Amino acid sequence: MQVPFVDLKIQYHSIKTEIDSAIQSVIKETAFIGGKHVKQFEMDFSRFIGIKHCVSCGNGTDALQITLKALNIGHGDEVILPANSFIATSEAVTAAGAKVVFCDADEQTNNINIKLLEPLITSKTKAIIAVHLYGNPADMDGVLEIAKRHQLKVIEDAAQAHGATYKNKMIGTFGDVACFSFYPGKNLGAYGDGGAMVTNDDELAIKMRMWANHGRIEKYNHEFEGYNSRLDGLQAAILSAKLPFLNQWIENRRTAAKQFTQQLKGLPELIIPKESEECYSVYHLYVIKTKERDKLQVFLKEKGIATGVHYPIGLPFLKAYSYLNHSLKDFPITAKNQKLLLSLPIYPEINKEQITYVTEMIKQFFNEKL
Repeated sequence: MQVPFVDLKIQYHSIKTEIDSAIQSVIKETAFIGGKHVKQFEMDFSRFIGIKHCVSCGNGTDALQITLKALNIGHGDEVILPANSFIATSEAVTAAGAKVVFCDADEQTNNINIKLLEPLITSKTKAIIAVHLYGNPADMDGVLEIAKRHQLKVIEDAAQAHGATYKNKMIGTFGDVACFSFYPGKNLGAYGDGGAMVTNDDELAIKMRMWANHGRIEKYNHEFEGYNSRLDGLQAAILSAKLPFLNQWIENRRTAAKQFTQQLKGLPELIIPKESEECYSVYHLYVIKTKERDKLQVFLKEKGIATGVHYPIGLPFLKAYSYLNHSLKDFPITAKNQKLLLSLPIYPEINKEQITYVTEMIKQFFNEKL
């Protein structure tokens, strides 16, 4: 049996009529840049999140960088973010001119460790980026409490968390701004790049829109030099066509995750994801931990099962940040995790037979090890 890590073709065929109609509408109207489809998606997504403003842009990385610029964060400032994330989170900080300050991961959730956060704050700290890693919400009560005490901005990196909730409140509504990616493999993915920022702050929404559009509101009235970062009409129309299905896709992911958990629990060689009562994870990824990660990954590949590692190198240990002179002992949990993490296949259309096959092959691997 072949089990892909993600299957975008099967999703397309399940909603082919809606997608094809959306694409044809954009082509027929030649509404390729800006226009009604972009405006419609921004309204649809802000309504879905339950927030006043959605400002679309070219991709999730741009969303983070534009947010930082709109918050006037730049040279001489510091931004705290998790040591375990994709580089987009940190490179946006550097691109904005600020300095990245890494915080080690929580061993249970893999998200930012609240207990280690406050000692990292200095007089230069201006913001905390809370990443909802793998679709599992970060401890927003802890983040917000610390941020309020030190008068810091809070940015939610929700690139993997469309539709997740924390204490029954939608992710994206906690911070000053939340940033989303619509990369094709995301839970809500376009057929190309795309991103968005959401906020309840009227003035900030205007600033972010200007930063994304050459520093202007009117066509040639440029108040400052901004960026050219736009969600195109085709992607916007596709996202609007997909959005009504997102809640069901999330439920499908959660059902798949529950099946994985039920079938893998009790294996002493594995640590499986745990979801706290206050969190409603959308399982963008289902990540297990095992000391046999590399061998298991090779074994599963031989059995036709695709897996991933998110992420094989913690951010502080990348060559890109060698100038910070961090060592493995500075971030012990992240250092340990990068050797253990393995992402199993999960997507809305994965079926019970595929999940059972994956779990049986994992059990077979460990049985053969004994």
